[in-house]
Amino acid sequence: MRKIEITTTHTKIKGILVSTAMMVALASAAAGCSGKEESGGSQAPSGAPAGAANTPADGKVVSSPLTLSYFVGLPNGLKDANEMEAYKELEKKTGIHVNFMHPAVGQEANQFNLMLSSGDYPDVIEWGWSAYPGGGQNALNNGVIIKLNDYIDKYAPNLKKFLAENPEARKQVSTDNGDIYTFPFIRNDPSLQTYFGLGIRKDWLQKLQLPMPETIDEWHTVLKAFKEKDPNGNGKADEIPMLLLKSKLAFGNLYLNAWGVRYDFYLDNGKVQYGPVKPQYKEFLTTMRNWYKEGLIDPDYAATNDKQKDAKVTGDLVGATDMAVGGGIGKYLAAMKDKHPTFDLAGAPYPTLKKGDKPVQGQQEPIFNGYGAVITKNNKHIIETVKWLDYKYGEEGHMLFNFGVPGKSYTMENGFPKYTDDVMKNKDGLSFSAALSKYAVPFGAPLVQDKRYQEQNASMPQQTEALKTWVQPDNKGILPPLSLTSEEASQIALIMNDVKTYTDEMFDKFVMGAEPIENFDKFVDRLNKMNIQEAVKIEQAAYERYLKR
Repeated sequence: MRKIEITTTHTKIKGILVSTAMMVALASAAAGCSGKEESGGSQAPSGAPAGAANTPADGKVVSSPLTLSYFVGLPNGLKDANEMEAYKELEKKTGIHVNFMHPAVGQEANQFNLMLSSGDYPDVIEWGWSAYPGGGQNALNNGVIIKLNDYIDKYAPNLKKFLAENPEARKQVSTDNGDIYTFPFIRNDPSLQTYFGLGIRKDWLQKLQLPMPETIDEWHTVLKAFKEKDPNGNGKADEIPMLLLKSKLAFGNLYLNAWGVRYDFYLDNGKVQYGPVKPQYKEFLTTMRNWYKEGLIDPDYAATNDKQKDAKVTGDLVGATDMAVGGGIGKYLAAMKDKHPTFDLAGAPYPTLKKGDKPVQGQQEPIFNGYGAVITKNNKHIIETVKWLDYKYGEEGHMLFNFGVPGKSYTMENGFPKYTDDVMKNKDGLSFSAALSKYAVPFGAPLVQDKRYQEQNASMPQQTEALKTWVQPDNKGILPPLSLTSEEASQIALIMNDVKTYTDEMFDKFVMGAEPIENFDKFVDRLNKMNIQEAVKIEQAAYERYLKR
């Protein structure tokens, strides 16, 4: 049979090059909206082969071999995604082969930019589209990608069914005018949306006979004890009571949540607010300044990176810090198992100001964070591509890409897909994610993530308990993924690049004492002059549009 190779026409994309700085600035914005619909975006191309909508008798998507080109980051531990058993099986099921285009690790954003500017983009691009200027809607308007609504309705029964049964997911996947532009990565179960919080040395608490801190005052007591009572037992005053990476301030907000505000935009009774201009933020800074002065915060926190943090934690020095459930608690417990048998960690509750109050905000991902696979306008076999992508949202595809191959990467035990020792206890010493990547990719991919994956990824008792603790906040103040028009996205980037730089700089100055807390009002005045309130208005308008979806 004749093999059909996909070739792309070179369509220049003007005025939409994504700079790395722009991508960082827009990382919290979801797909954009301009209200302009690209003509022809929802129609099958004239070049589509006759009978493309029909499924061959053998159940495959195509009757003759078809090759698609696909841009995506390199899976952990692999040289090519075609090495993954799930993709091998998908090719057998569908008859479609994929030439994966993997950008160099660490160069993903640069190579994405080069691809866009050259116009030589592939059939499918898997990317975080919230980082595209103006989001996915702007990519539609610029003619880079196609609108998928009609294709999903006709040729993607699995995704169509899921979105029909999960209206909130559909709301987040859609732009403000109802366009769907991606086959999305979905975390639909709330247990999958939280994986980050405060971690504390449980063995130090036990040694010093201290209860788990719940309030800011209790945290102060615990941190002072960590500093003064030599919990690591080496006879030196070398403990770092609290290490809080500045880069994580806006992610989990951690201690700041006790004051009911965030380090970025948040909701308060339906109104968008910006935390650093609020009086509560001044109270937070005052507390952090006092803790820093008392030596309760690592004096080098502002210059500490993730690698240095790891060294301090595994060096038996840190009492409390921000942690992910896998890349924090799991990693540190594994690293210290033989080196320090009594080393133990626990997920600490997000603190409150008053005993008995429920934490109001923590870390929680949306159902859809903007990551997914889009079909570019150069694709000449859209229907086949839609069917190929849709396979992952059906029962077989769901199991294949969440768990891999039965008998190799998992076995069914009482209806539960249990990963095999090759994944959980890899003989070559591979991490869980690297070992699983040989078989499947249940994270950051176009599929619905299965909570049974996370239950095994975070299977240590300490991890399980941490997740139960970190999901306690109601998180009503967290904004959903919003759509910005291209004009709004440009305005936000222009304002927030300067605002973020200034806010980060002043955080250090206030905490370290270089700037008196009494100058907080001047700090707020400066932010207002930098048009922070205009940014708030833009976010508010986007939120109100979201509510009308």
